[in-house]
Amino acid sequence: MKATTALGLFVSVTLVAYLAFWPVPIEPVAWNAPSNGGYSGLFAQNQHLSQVNRIELSDSEGPEDLAMDQSGNVYFSLLNGDIKRLLPNGTIETVINTKGRPLGIEFDSNGNLIIADAFRGLLSVSPAGQLTTLLTEVDGLPLKYADDVDVAENGLIYLSDASTKFHAEQYGTYAASLLDIIEHAGHGRIIEFDPVNNSATTLVGNLNFANGVTVSHDQTRVLFNETGSYRVLSVGLTGAERGKVDVIIDNLPGFPDNINRGSKGAYWIGLVSPRSKPLDLLSDFPELRKVVQRLPEVFRPKAKSFGHVIAINDLGAVVQNLQDPLGMYGYTTGALENGKWLYLSSLHEKALAVTANPHYDPKNDSE
Repeated sequence: MKATTALGLFVSVTLVAYLAFWPVPIEPVAWNAPSNGGYSGLFAQNQHLSQVNRIELSDSEGPEDLAMDQSGNVYFSLLNGDIKRLLPNGTIETVINTKGRPLGIEFDSNGNLIIADAFRGLLSVSPAGQLTTLLTEVDGLPLKYADDVDVAENGLIYLSDASTKFHAEQYGTYAASLLDIIEHAGHGRIIEFDPVNNSATTLVGNLNFANGVTVSHDQTRVLFNETGSYRVLSVGLTGAERGKVDVIIDNLPGFPDNINRGSKGAYWIGLVSPRSKPLDLLSDFPELRKVVQRLPEVFRPKAKSFGHVIAINDLGAVVQNLQDPLGMYGYTTGALENGKWLYLSSLHEKALAVTANPHYDPKNDSE
């Protein structure tokens, strides 16, 4: 009996010691998460995305971002390194494999496909298929998690480096994002790159998982998602406004991922997962977040399958709120308009999704 008691005490002490002192890769910072209004008001639950058409993918998953070429073909980036193209007849063909993890993709005015590759940095694929590395380091810091990208009309490229601490290749893109978000120490940044003179500068730093990036419709600002703080910000690009950061919309009910310009002055944002109540409750308790990180993975906060994309205008007003609470097409990272269709991307799905574009105006389309 005494031996059993001693063993139980030993196990208990060992467990407590493990939960209190075992090394983890995060050093959490205290912050106050805003009170989550959840799926109410502007974000009231609905079923608008519950009947999307799935375009199944046979050889990989995670069509994380979308882009469209001048011919209207939709491109998407995949977990296995592929970038593929969806042709109008429904055929899917491989454009290139970056041998990394391509995330953000966008075309420049010369038809080059610009790629934010989480493992390899900023890349470019020419119309002839030649792959070139554009950028791997900015301000003395390597790009450890190139995430999203956009190209301005003047040719400047804007890029998010989601985390300068948690290397996407070392941990994996998903695991690295969870580490950065639970730490909440501001390792993300937004970068401006000039491909003509090959120069780059950090426009905004100290971001909690810098994610989706898009140049504003009037080309005077860059809008970007700060995923770990549930908000969309913008930074000015011209004149006295250059470098000035403003909040466009905050306290979102989920984690914002990609952001793309849409029609009618809108910006489409994918909310990859609902917020985590435990993570919010522990926002002001950094040591307890360390304890959570020591728990088995099954008990830690993680993304949930929930379909949700919104569209906002330049003032941050919500103009579209499309949901699939059952997650029939979940982990939505973004949306791209293509005429009468709205294409959806996902962090984990093995398919693209397409639904009717609520902004489609047949008067402006010859289809």
